[in-house]
Amino acid sequence: MAGGNWTTQNKIRPGVYINVVGEKKAVSNIGERGIVSVPLTLDWGQPQQMIEINAESDVFGLLGYSLDEPELGWLASALNRAKTVLVYRLNEGTKATAVIGSLTTTAKFGGLRGNDIKVAVQENVDDSDLFDVITYVSNVQADVQTVNSIASLVPNSFIVFGGTGTLSATAGTALEGGANGSITNQQHIDFLSKIELLDFHTIALVSSDDSLKAAYAAFARRLREVEGRKIQVVVAKYAAADHEGVISVKNGVKLADGTIVDAQNATVWVAAATAGAAMNKSLTYDAYEDAVDADIRYTNTQIEAALQAGEFVFTASNGQAIVEQDINTLTTLTAGKSQVFAKNRVIRVLDGIANDLKHIFEASYIGKIDNSLDGRSLFRSECVKYLDSLQRSGAIQQFDSQTDLTVTSGESSDSIFIDAYIKPVDSVEKVYMKVTVK
Repeated sequence: MAGGNWTTQNKIRPGVYINVVGEKKAVSNIGERGIVSVPLTLDWGQPQQMIEINAESDVFGLLGYSLDEPELGWLASALNRAKTVLVYRLNEGTKATAVIGSLTTTAKFGGLRGNDIKVAVQENVDDSDLFDVITYVSNVQADVQTVNSIASLVPNSFIVFGGTGTLSATAGTALEGGANGSITNQQHIDFLSKIELLDFHTIALVSSDDSLKAAYAAFARRLREVEGRKIQVVVAKYAAADHEGVISVKNGVKLADGTIVDAQNATVWVAAATAGAAMNKSLTYDAYEDAVDADIRYTNTQIEAALQAGEFVFTASNGQAIVEQDINTLTTLTAGKSQVFAKNRVIRVLDGIANDLKHIFEASYIGKIDNSLDGRSLFRSECVKYLDSLQRSGAIQQFDSQTDLTVTSGESSDSIFIDAYIKPVDSVEKVYMKVTVK
């Protein structure tokens, strides 16, 4: 469905075109948040495909490690905050292999994890004509098949079997030659072309490449302003983006076990936390789970300068690492974008309204109702119901359905114009106190 910003009412495709401006301060349900996407170089997994991970997923089978292993610490932290993680493996890599007599074994995917696979072939204790073929991953049994020949073996989550003839016993033969391989920026461009077709809220870019950061920032700007997709991307140390669709992480955290999660890798948590945060929730002073300190501490002056530059900073507080302020990179203010657009809680409200009203219109109204007074009144009632629910949840305030929302006929016979005045609720972040001593 087409969407995006509009200057004049001259659009060609049927769709919903929404401008969100700071004018007032210069299905009617609230949409569910919580989808983050992460493109990474990984040791295992289906290459160049979106792998959907949630709390119930077989992570070991999909990514080759258990969620409690350090290689997937980034995923565990993401699932602390996000409902769904769309993992995209950028690299294809080289597949590990081994030959056991007439049996050939090839890792299902390329990557270093293939070198941790071994295969044991043992005579079955109950039938001497059969063999047990056991697949181990880091000495953890992942599969066992009892067969009488190589031809009877079927692929499992880690190995593809080949060859013909009879099996030869082995206590354990390790696969070798697995490698992650290298990637180019083209793999990132391919990822962006694929994720654009899916529903998501945020993307985390784990990279120090400024050209990639610029590409992801441009992607966010285009999706928000041209396609009408209200998403955000999270990058490290790229406040130059200067846009509400881009969050720039300045530093990282230190975990309780001593692990350092630097700014690049902390983008995953920030993107997941942003995706999972409700429209009436700010991440300001939220603690990064299991973190005991910021990886780099800054002085008060440095923190103030970082915030003014539009940087997302972690600071140490009472044995935790907390978000100093939930902001994005917008620093250049205009008549249509005031200071509140730099606050991510406000952006979540405005983005949610744009996305939800678009969904309501597409699901129940576009092409289904007359562009008449009755038809427009019906849609207006749906919009009022939705905005009232936001006001009850504390996402917006001072909404007056009689004066703050109009739905009128557009300039063409098949268009309508919605004029809404919204005041998002921000969180209390500063307390000024006067104490008088008697």
